[in-house]
Formats: sequence, C-alpha cells, structure tokens
Amino acid sequence: MDALESSLLNGQWDPKLQTELESRPAITMLVKDVIDDDAEKEFIQVALAVASLHAFVQANWTGPDLNIKPSDVIVDVMNPTLISDEVLDTKAVTELAYGGEPAYHLAQHATFLRLSQLIFALPYRHCISVSWWQLRTTIIHEQLLDEAVPLPTDAHDPLGSLLQTLAGDTGDRDLAGRLQLEQGRLEHIFCHDKVASERFVQAARATGLQYELTGALGRRTKFQQNDLSQLVLLAESRKRDDSPAEAVTDDLADQSRTPVNVSYSNLPVTLGLNDDTLLEQTIFTSSTPSSTTSQLSHLEPDSQPPLHPLDQCILLSLCLNVRNTSPSHGLTSEQMSPYVARVISHPKNWSVHTMALLLRSRLESARTRTVERSVLQLQALVDQMPTADSPLPERLLYFHSIPLPSKWEMQRELALRFLTLGVVKSALEIFERLEMWEEVVKCWQSMERTEKAVAIVRDLLDGRKEEAESVILRGKDLPLPRRGKLDSARQAKLWCLLGDLEPENAVEYYERAWALSKETSGRAMRSLGGYYFARGEFEKAVTCLQRAVNINPLLSRSWFILGCAYIRLENWEGARDSFSRCVSIDDEDGESWNNLASMYLRLDSSQNILESDVNGPSKAKSFSNKMLAFRALKQGLKYSYDNWRMWTNYMIVAIDVGELSEACRALARIVEERSAKTGAECVDEEVLERLVNAVTRVPADDQSAGDDDRRRDAVNNPNEGHGLFRRVLELFDRTILPRVSSPRIFRAYARLLTWQSRWEDALKAYLDWYRCGVAGTFEKGETDVEKWREAVNEVEDLMDVLRNFGPRVQGINWRHQGRSIVRTFMGRSKDFQDEAEWSRLIEFLSELRAEEYE
Repeated sequence: MDALESSLLNGQWDPKLQTELESRPAITMLVKDVIDDDAEKEFIQVALAVASLHAFVQANWTGPDLNIKPSDVIVDVMNPTLISDEVLDTKAVTELAYGGEPAYHLAQHATFLRLSQLIFALPYRHCISVSWWQLRTTIIHEQLLDEAVPLPTDAHDPLGSLLQTLAGDTGDRDLAGRLQLEQGRLEHIFCHDKVASERFVQAARATGLQYELTGALGRRTKFQQNDLSQLVLLAESRKRDDSPAEAVTDDLADQSRTPVNVSYSNLPVTLGLNDDTLLEQTIFTSSTPSSTTSQLSHLEPDSQPPLHPLDQCILLSLCLNVRNTSPSHGLTSEQMSPYVARVISHPKNWSVHTMALLLRSRLESARTRTVERSVLQLQALVDQMPTADSPLPERLLYFHSIPLPSKWEMQRELALRFLTLGVVKSALEIFERLEMWEEVVKCWQSMERTEKAVAIVRDLLDGRKEEAESVILRGKDLPLPRRGKLDSARQAKLWCLLGDLEPENAVEYYERAWALSKETSGRAMRSLGGYYFARGEFEKAVTCLQRAVNINPLLSRSWFILGCAYIRLENWEGARDSFSRCVSIDDEDGESWNNLASMYLRLDSSQNILESDVNGPSKAKSFSNKMLAFRALKQGLKYSYDNWRMWTNYMIVAIDVGELSEACRALARIVEERSAKTGAECVDEEVLERLVNAVTRVPADDQSAGDDDRRRDAVNNPNEGHGLFRRVLELFDRTILPRVSSPRIFRAYARLLTWQSRWEDALKAYLDWYRCGVAGTFEKGETDVEKWREAVNEVEDLMDVLRNFGPRVQGINWRHQGRSIVRTFMGRSKDFQDEAEWSRLIEFLSELRAEEYE
C-alpha cells in the first residue's frame, strides 16, 4: 500500500509525507488536462472524499462546530450564488434515504457525506484502500437511517484481498486489526453478533492484544470487611516501535487508577460517584489473579500498564459483544464492567475515552446507587461535543474504530434516560428540538394526551409545524407563506404515525404512506400487515409483510408476525422459512426457536399424510424433521430457560428421537417450574415410565450383558441402561419425590429400585404406591363397585410383591404386614361382602396364615 494511503487510513502524518504532498503539482485541482498521472489523480480524489467524509463526521459526531459550508466547496463558476446550502443539504438528505428508511433530516451538512459517496463510487485502479473507505462511508450512512438496511452481498468483497495484503509478512498489523474491527462494527449494526464476535477476536490477534477475564480478591464497598473474588480484565498491548499513538504523557502514564472528577485539556471530564457505600472502583487486595497459568499472570490487577488506543477500541467492541450474545440480566452488566473499567483507567484518546464513559453510563443506569452519575455523565458528554477542548485530529484518529453515536443519538439517549426517571417534560423538549416526532408522540401518549399527538402530526403534514421549527431552530429567513418541505420518506413515516394514532382510518393512512414513498416504505407495510393480522385477515397480512421484509429483511419482528400469519393459513413451509429468518437475525429469540420446531413437526405430519397416500410414509424424512425440531428447541431453551411449555415440547420430541437423557432433564425442569402450582399433574407419567423402561431393559449386571461391545454400550450409552440410570435416579430422588407423589410415580420408582436389587427400598416404594392408590385411599361407606374391584386387584398385586420381596429383606415380618393390610381393607369395605371378589380377600388371609405357621 502506498505510504500516503496508509497515512490517510491511520490518520497520522509523517512530516516527510506532508512535505511530499505539498510539493505535488495541482494538489487542489481535479482537472484531466492538468494531472496526467492516473495514480496521482486517484489519490487526490480519495483525499477530497476523505476530507468531505470527515467534515460530515466533525459536524455530526465528534465536534467542534464546523467552520466550512458545502457551498464553499461546491461552486458554480458561472453563477456562484445559484446553489445554496439549504438546497444542497435538502437534496442530499433525500438521496441518502435508502431501502425505504429516511435519513435523519437535521443532520448537518449532509452534502459532505453524499459528496464522499459519489467520489468513492468512481472507478479506481491504483488506490487499493478505496474499498475500505467505502466501508467506513457505509457504516456512517447506516447510522443516519432510522433502521439498518442490508447491503448487497458483494458490496465489500474487495476487502478480502486488502486484508490479505495487510496481514502479510510485510503488512501493517495495526491496519489489519483496524480493518477487521471495522468489519465487525458493520456486522454489529446488522445484528450478526457471532460474525461480529469473530471479527473482534481476529482484530485482537492481529494487533497482538492479549486479554483475559478472570478473578482476583478485592472490595467494592467502603464497609466491606472480607475480601471477595471480583471480576477483572487483564490486558496488555504488544510493544510498538516509537508509534505516535503509543506516546503517553507522564501524568497519565503514572495513573494506575481511574481518574475521578478530572478533566485533562484534551479529554472529557470523568465524574466521580460520591456514594456513601460504593467505592469509586473495585480495590484489589490480591497482587496476582486467581489463575496463575495464564500468560498474563505477571500483571497486577491494581496496576496494569496503559493500553494502546487501538487495543482500547477492541476491548470496547468486545464489551458490546458481551451484551449482544448474553441474556439481559445483571450478570451481563457485571461481565461488561471490567472491559470498560480497563479502558477508563488509562485515558489516552478523546473519542475512545468518550465511548468508554458512555458505556459506563449505560451500565450504571439500572442501579439506584449509580443512576445519578449515569445521567450526569451522559449530560456532560452531550455538552462537550461542540467545544474545542481537544484538537480535531485526535478526535478523528480512532473514530472509525469505535461505535460512537452521533450528536442527535446521544441527545436522544439522554431524553430516553429522562423518561425512565419520569422526567417526561425534559425528554419531550429534547425530542421536539431534535424533531424526532415518533418519540414526541409517545411522550404525549404516556401523558394520556393523544389528541395533542394527533394535532402535532397533522400540523407536520400540513407544513405548519415544520416551517415554524425550521425558522426558530435553524435561523433561516424564510418567507411567511412558505410551507416546510418534507421528502417523501419522512412524509410517509408521518402518515404511518397518524395511522397508529387513528386506528379507524389506519388502512387509508398506511396505503397513502405506501403510495407517497413510491412503494419503498417498509414501515407502511409493517404497520398495515400488523393491522390486518390483529383483525384476523391473514392473507392480506401475509401480502403486506412479504413486501415489508423484501424491503428490509433485518427486522426480526416482521418475520415473526409473518410466520404467525402463515401458521394461521396452515402454510407450514412459509412459517418455517419465516421463523428461520427470525433466529438467523436474533438467535436469542426463544419463542421463534419454539415456533420453528413446531413447524418442523407440522411439516413432518403433513408430509407423512401426503406420502402415505402415495408410497407410504418416509421414515428417514420423518426422523430428520424431528431431529431438526429437537435441535431448534434445544437452542431456544438456552434463552427461555423458565418456559415450561418449551420444556414440555422438548421432552416429547426428545422421546420421539431417542434422546432419553435430554427428556429426563426436561422432565426435571418441568417439575421444578410447575410442581408448586399443579402438584403431581406436572409429571408426565407415561414419559417417566418410558425412561424407567429404557433403564431396566438392559441387564443390571454388566457381566450378563453379553460380549464386551454390548457391555461397553450398556455403560456408555446415555439413553439407556447404566448410562441413563443415574439421571433417572436423580430425577426421582432430587426432583420428583421431594415435591410430588402419585401411585404411578411410586410404582415406576419401585421398578427402578428392583432393577438395582435394592429389595428393601423397592418394597417400601411399593407400599407407598399402595397407600397412594385406590385401595390405600378407599374409605368406609364407598358404594362404587368398580372402584372396589380395582382396589382388590391392587391388594392382590401388593400380596405378590410381599411374597417376592419379603423373604429377601431381613428384619421384616412380611406375612404379618400382609395380613394387616388385607384385614384393614376388608374392614373398610364390608358393604361389598356379597361380591364374588370378596372370597379372594379371604383366600389371601388364609394363605398368609398358613405360610406363617409352616
């Protein structure tokens, strides 16, 4: 890669390169007749596009305020006053709308972004870094849209060859790491979390970053007496040769703790916690981590060396990935905090430190003791954007390597934080200033002022509201009769909002939005499809939702409702494909995994019916569909662990595919979840008996199992015999019997104990079965003859058990116990002496008496 291209990507200029660049002829002109060298011309084009892109970033992300306007760059030589900034920006915002999603209309100087897109779209033969700049432009463009819109599959194919060049022996390791990190950022925007995670890990390997999440003894509160194990991230950068980014000022390098209430000349302020209980940060009392076998065991948790800013960017990206790939609960926040703390402890770059403070603010927003600092820190970050407290090159240096939100997104986040605290008025003021009308409508609805929300939307559509706020906020000298202009994408979105507010006219408004957008508004079709689905018009819902997902296939909710509509129409294949897309977008959606499994079973059932009419059912296809359903449920249960209905489906499918060990685990979870409410009904006794059958059909003695292979299989197979026995036994002893009981449960338990030759315990289980059964609960005065006959049969079965097991148990007079059981039952059922079965009871007594005197 050319040295100038490399410097442009790094954002770091060597003085020699600066001299060389200034010495080149016609550096400020792009005229074919002046510049004969194609490579020279391409580089100047790239430099102009990069300058335009960074001007847009400065105006809308990093600050300080931009001192140049698009009209200063784009000039009509013949008529300099013909093109105004307003016309240019309005045109740019309209063209930046993509995939039916409008671009944020208050983005400042959108012309610069559009200009950079047009220049980067030109053909290039010599500048190999253009594809990377196109990636950066795409990421910024995606952040400008209301919803992320997918790109063509081949949009960034040239990046593969560029990465190979950078990762080679003569390449730049930091540049390779940057590229992989930015590729991961794009995947993160599209919610491809697994791919993003792989990219982040590859970036860490490329830059030589070593990190490990481990534990060390420490304290988190001021009054803590005992040291407890605390999470800590050990991290160390590779040694670089005199890199400008590696230079650290002495006052920062000496800081081994997080600076509190400190505002360096080129860094944002870090607010202190000032809590009466919590420490500012964890104090580690152990000088070594708990793991001594790690390559980072030489690092002390309390005084780790500063990290290179690029490595800090990678850690922040890994922190975001922890949130995306883990369930949303307190443990996830605890796992993310060490990443953020490691970066905050050594501030080295304005943008990186801002991102770290923002992440800490988000993590602290859910805790009562830290929520105050969370809001104040976020407010401080918002206030610092327009200031010039740090040089612009420093702010842009690592901008592309971190997911720093735009100015309006950060203010929106502050407003949403106010909403969670109940400060609706302050949130409403911010939303109105940002002209985020959807959020404004939600605020008025939360205050039960729907009529006010409707009036705002209608004023916007009529042009009254937009004109007034344009004059006040933008300071434009517009004539009074002039109406505010709305591009088609924004106007379509407002009609959708009006449809949400007025359900009686919703169809008309959604269809008008669809027409205004020239059939590109995914929002209109999503809303209309949801409207039809809620009213049972599933065919119309399918038509609308198919259009919506064709426009923007990244929204899992649209796919989910489409799948549900297909279910109502009994289109199992369409539903399967829809739920497959749901889980490919969000693999933590347990409900979609459950529905996907149901569709595989439905397909299995319908295919069997169809094929049985022709050639008979296909057993191979049936088993394949059931296995797919089993795997889908197994994946979904990772994210819906407390959903007993999913566990029930999983148990049944596991039985069908022969995964009895998993069926046993599922039955245990069902009992744990439901036993307190439903008692013994929570136990599927048929499944329980099948589990016991799977254990007992294998000989209990390994030596009697035949040859060596069969004995080995009997021990190792987790779905039968000895391999399954331990799970089933624990199911009885630890889960079922301490909670519920029933005759069939005790009888199945007795069979399992009999297989073990535990005669005394088996006899006790059979006696418990009898006591819970019809005979044991038969009361005096019963008149149901059939119930009495069933009880007699149970008495007979118990007598057989006593005869078989009694002699094998020492210290028990089984004959006396048997006579006592029969006499007690006969005493309760004297009203049935005229029945033929009464004689059988008398025979039992006679036989037991005779056996006792033998």
